[in-house]
Amino acid sequence: MLRYFIPIPKTKQIVFGNVFKFTDKETKTEFNISLSRKQVEDSNNRSSHGIEAIVREDLVRIKAYIIFLRYMIDHMNKPCNLEISNRFTKNLKIQWSSGLNLDCKSSNGLSLARIFQPKSTPFFQSEDMLFELHMILFIYALKLREKAMALVSKADMVESTNAYREAAGVFDYVCKIGHDDWSSIEKFPELTSPVCSSLKLLCLAEGQAVTANKAEEKGTSASLLAKLHYGVTQFVAEANASLSSKTNTQVKKLSSRFLDYVSTLGALHELKSGKHLAESLESEGELGEAIGVLRRAVGRAKMKTKFRDDTWKSIFKKEREKVTTMMNKYECLNKTMMLQRIPLEADLPTLQGDKIVKLIPYIDTK
Repeated sequence: MLRYFIPIPKTKQIVFGNVFKFTDKETKTEFNISLSRKQVEDSNNRSSHGIEAIVREDLVRIKAYIIFLRYMIDHMNKPCNLEISNRFTKNLKIQWSSGLNLDCKSSNGLSLARIFQPKSTPFFQSEDMLFELHMILFIYALKLREKAMALVSKADMVESTNAYREAAGVFDYVCKIGHDDWSSIEKFPELTSPVCSSLKLLCLAEGQAVTANKAEEKGTSASLLAKLHYGVTQFVAEANASLSSKTNTQVKKLSSRFLDYVSTLGALHELKSGKHLAESLESEGELGEAIGVLRRAVGRAKMKTKFRDDTWKSIFKKEREKVTTMMNKYECLNKTMMLQRIPLEADLPTLQGDKIVKLIPYIDTK
């Protein structure tokens, strides 16, 4: 499968002090929110690419901090605490720098890339605790996606798909967090609904890709495989539409590498869909239509000429070679035996998708 690690946002250390130590009513255990935040900071500063154990540990740390944050926000929003809360948050100096502006290792770990490419990656400071919550949830979603990629490497397809679905659910939830009073929002891609929405759809596309690959291993019918793979392409198209929306002021800063990953993912599964549709048509005796579908697939694949990652290029090239080999085989069979007319492209059956992967809604841990 194609892989692309989205960079984690960076933050500066903040210290809550002793004010927000609290004790669990049931276990009588004392929790220190400063210590919990420090653990999240440490997780952000270490690499966990492809290492499931580290990702799982990071997720536990982040989830615990989210619970503490929710407790603190609810506590601070009580009318009796508003005055002291306002003074307290001003002193915290919550600062984040967009991870989408940072360098990220490629899937083979050799080269560096960016999703967004501004001249600098300044830290943005806010006095709103919802800003902190938003960013922590965003990281939680990215870590779930990393978990999904790690599980794919272990061939645990079911759990990998579930992790992608969970990540999509968190991104969907983050889209809905209110931030009307946050300034300079256009400078911070993580805070924009189009970016969060596109990442939600990207996770669903990746989860569907895992599902389609698993279906291939099980020997699922070619007609269903064609629909599953094209479902990936449909998810990718929706993600592209969100990134290119008129309300997304970050679109001009999108790097060619990130766009290449998204487009390669969509093109690869469109190619796979065409291959399986042709296989289904051939099994039904429609060899002429099958050849036409394969010719169309190869023609569209040839339009994909630039790749920002050698691994992606290799995966795509191998799939294109498989389709070309199948096309040559069918053409030879048709010339020697079947002699069926090959329809014009306008008369060929269109690719149909079935998007079966649904997000798992994120349940707020209040």
